[in-house]
Amino acid sequence: MLAGFTIALHNLATWHVAAALIVGMIVGYVVGALPGMSSSVGIALLIPFTFGLSPVVSIVMLVTLYMATEYAGAIPAILVNTPGIPAAAITALDGHPMRLRGEAGAALTLSILSAAFGSIVSTLLLIGTSTTLASIALAFGPAEYFAIAVLGLSLISSLSGHSMLKGFVGLSFGLAIGLIGTDPIDGVTRYVFADSLLSGVGFLPALIGLFALSGIFAMVERSADPTEPLRDLPSVFGQFGLMKPHFWTLLRSTVIGYLVSVVPGHGATISAIVAYAFQKRMSKSPETFGNGNPEGVVSAESGANASVAGALAPMLALGIPGSASTAVLIGALTLHGVQPGPLLFVKNPEIPYSIFIAMIVTMPFMVVLGLGGVRLWVRVTQIPKSVIAPLVTALCLLGSYASQNDIFAIWTTIFFGIVGYLLKKIDVQPAPIVLALVLGYLTETNFRRALIGSSGDPLVFLSSPIGVICMVLAVAVFLLPLIRSKQNTHVTTEAPAVH
Repeated sequence: MLAGFTIALHNLATWHVAAALIVGMIVGYVVGALPGMSSSVGIALLIPFTFGLSPVVSIVMLVTLYMATEYAGAIPAILVNTPGIPAAAITALDGHPMRLRGEAGAALTLSILSAAFGSIVSTLLLIGTSTTLASIALAFGPAEYFAIAVLGLSLISSLSGHSMLKGFVGLSFGLAIGLIGTDPIDGVTRYVFADSLLSGVGFLPALIGLFALSGIFAMVERSADPTEPLRDLPSVFGQFGLMKPHFWTLLRSTVIGYLVSVVPGHGATISAIVAYAFQKRMSKSPETFGNGNPEGVVSAESGANASVAGALAPMLALGIPGSASTAVLIGALTLHGVQPGPLLFVKNPEIPYSIFIAMIVTMPFMVVLGLGGVRLWVRVTQIPKSVIAPLVTALCLLGSYASQNDIFAIWTTIFFGIVGYLLKKIDVQPAPIVLALVLGYLTETNFRRALIGSSGDPLVFLSSPIGVICMVLAVAVFLLPLIRSKQNTHVTTEAPAVH
């Protein structure tokens, strides 16, 4: 390991790498702040510009862009409730309400420092455990993946607000939407009335509609309301004190985000959802989540940013992409003649160790750039709603189109914007819908594959310790809130009798 770091440091000590870090960070901020532009899209757009560069310079630039994008999505999510990337939608649940209370500076600072903590600690975990954890993830079969997906869906009880029934409405709607497209096993079309739906409903256009466009409709409805005042920020460096009460939240969410994303297919969005839901259960005031609880911002951002290192673990050690972004990174490495996998640490040790060093070195600069821009970004919240609404609407529609290069994506965003707005009117939150859209395909595909592999034997889902543990946890996670709610109701009905 020491030899690998020595080789990497020798390759990194050039102005080319320094320029790559700066370019990757700046482009990542821009891509992450634009709705509809995910890290995978940003990496794909930047790959053509790396053809004349060395593999080390190229991968450092692309990984830095990946990291910066995962953070920067929180900026529009907090300020204007428009997630730049899917995972930032979870940050917006509490970050935007904080902004509405005049605490935009605090929310941005919490997100920046939480992202930095999650990134650095998860990178250390990646260095120490990448090969082992990736090997464990490789051992998962369809039954284990199904059990993990069911465990994820059971988090509906933590994301449904005050009503489990309304949470089920959102979950059912999301699962139904996930059925549209081509059957992943048989290859037949389901509920397809346009060619653009053959590959299913676009996730990013749907997400932008549910969170951003529906929020714009609500903003127009409240356009006569005065702009919320902002609280003064004493100094940039004084904001570090905001993190002191949240150390254990940071640590828990970072570990959760890393472990979740090591499993291929579980990216930043699922990591953020799981970390957020777990922290909500651990919190002393879970009812404040979704209403501007700083713990929500901290858990979502640290969990989402820890997923970058987690997704890189199976990519580097096994050549298996842990997320859509790492799938694009594998393509970039292949174009440069480098093959990710078990032999990467032997044949090209400069690649993984350069990534490790770049991830650690980049984050302090991102913190400085982020904190230095807090005062400027906070001013955005003082722009009149009459200016913000059309501007954000244009960005939403532009981002939707850019995500698929198809006009149908715009209509998808408009449809989900209207649906999201109407559902909010009856207090159905968008988070369960997003959870279903993310996990629906994973649940169905692995359920059917497991049954096919076992000749239809349903006991296959209880054939491994991992599957049994996940199923038991899923039942517990789902039932505990119901039991707690009944207990609280029982105590409430008995209280008058005590007097």
